[in-house]
Amino acid sequence: MTTSITSGDLLYRVENGVGHAVLNRPQARNALTFEMYDRLADICASMPTDGSVRAIVVSGAGGKAFGAGTDISLFKAFKGAEDGLEYERRMSVRIGKIEACPVPMIAAISGACTGGGAAIAACADIRVATQDLRFGFPIARTLGNCLSSGSLAKMTSLIGPAKVTELIFTARLMEAPEAKAIGLISEILPDYDAVMARANQMAAEIATLAPITLRVTKEALRRLRTANGKAADEDLVAAAYGSADFREGLTAFLEKRKPQWSGK
Repeated sequence: MTTSITSGDLLYRVENGVGHAVLNRPQARNALTFEMYDRLADICASMPTDGSVRAIVVSGAGGKAFGAGTDISLFKAFKGAEDGLEYERRMSVRIGKIEACPVPMIAAISGACTGGGAAIAACADIRVATQDLRFGFPIARTLGNCLSSGSLAKMTSLIGPAKVTELIFTARLMEAPEAKAIGLISEILPDYDAVMARANQMAAEIATLAPITLRVTKEALRRLRTANGKAADEDLVAAAYGSADFREGLTAFLEKRKPQWSGK
């Protein structure tokens, strides 16, 4: 079953239990508008938890860029500090919703993945990329703005404070071999078609697994990142052990058959 929704420059469809969100401004290297951020955030915030969607793949159209950051033309109206503060407040809400997406997210990254595009990719649970990946936040040689503390904390949790500092202070873009060596991406693929095929294959495999196990694990990891390792988990443990899926998994194991996960 396929459900397609087109909304401006962000495309979304659900096919065989997997959501596919595509940043769709290839003519602008998929530079993000505020509407694109909002649409992706809304998709993630309204993601069903009934098992009808088991994973989501986020990618950029055209094959040359995942996302080249926020469209710089949108900053022309900024007049000072308050505009910057309001922008970062709104971005924090948007990125927070994307990060809190209750189903596993795979970022299929091709080419440039910078600024806001890199922030979205950082929200994914798994990242695979093409061999021409260029990842980073070159703001010290472009706009001269800064990342919020929340964005810095997220990147630090992924690649460590020393690497985050070095990338921003040198304004360089990380290439695929280095990104894989430090664990930012899990695989390097030769081109756009290959990275999309691999991301879709991984999503299909994830869709066969116990969705509640994946959902509560993802939420527990998110809480650990934001609570200095002291996150409460009683509700998550209860959700897993109190689920029909846990009973099904136990019964299927004892009966030596494949479990039929319902997401309930």
